[in-house]
Amino acid sequence: MRQPKFIDYFLLVILSLIWASAFFNIKIATYSYGPITIAFLRVFFGAIPVLLLCLYKKIKIEAFSKDWHWFAMIGFINLVAPFFLIAYGVKSVQSNLAAILMSTTPLSSTILGHFYTTHEKFNFVKTVGILIGFAGIVFLFSDNLLINDDNFVSALLILLGSTCYVIGGVLTLKISKKKNENVTGSILIWAVIILIPLVCYFEKPWTINPSVESTISVIYLGTVSTGLAWLLRFRILKNNGLIFQSQVSYLIPIFGIILSYIFLDELITPKVLIALIAVVIGIYFVKKSENIKIV
Repeated sequence: MRQPKFIDYFLLVILSLIWASAFFNIKIATYSYGPITIAFLRVFFGAIPVLLLCLYKKIKIEAFSKDWHWFAMIGFINLVAPFFLIAYGVKSVQSNLAAILMSTTPLSSTILGHFYTTHEKFNFVKTVGILIGFAGIVFLFSDNLLINDDNFVSALLILLGSTCYVIGGVLTLKISKKKNENVTGSILIWAVIILIPLVCYFEKPWTINPSVESTISVIYLGTVSTGLAWLLRFRILKNNGLIFQSQVSYLIPIFGIILSYIFLDELITPKVLIALIAVVIGIYFVKKSENIKIV
């Protein structure tokens, strides 16, 4: 793997900004659209740039091959479920809190990796990182000003959404020999297929009169935060590897809080900042432990 250049760090920051911007755009989208509709439009618009790339590169899409059940399962767990849970939760929770809660993904994946892989076991540094990170989340839930009896469940659902991403990532190991573009395109196709009957039955989006702002946000979520972001992720992974790309975990919650303050004027309490610092430190220790051999 070559040494990262300036353009690689620049793209890493851009990817972090794009993913962080998803949270306040989800909030704006909820003003007009239901959570199932938001999830559907995200995967629908997100599939377009990925499938066009596969067509351009002549990459075969295997959504309906003998492995279709893996693509369908991962599409549901890695896209349908978290997109719905996050959109549902953000209706009642500040988007900056969602950014922090979602940033626990590296911590959750470390826990699952210990039990479901043979080469990602706990060590002392990794354990300390997990404890610090999740202590920050527990502390965040004690912020009665932002999380109360009315939205406590919503915050938990966002946390569950982050766990779905992790479980989907573990399942993806079953088809890890396939091209990233093929896997992403295939699971997006299945996510669209799964969501079509759900959105038609439960929310009937053709009956609503959405605002221009919500519509722009939901299109942005699909084309940029889902489709374009995945293409950027592919490039970074190919040129610099997973460890370099995983540094977005530090930046997403920071950018998420800044952007939500700028665009939505959301409240930033001392507990939010302490929780943010704890999560970032926890992720740092977990990433640092990857260079430590487990005896």
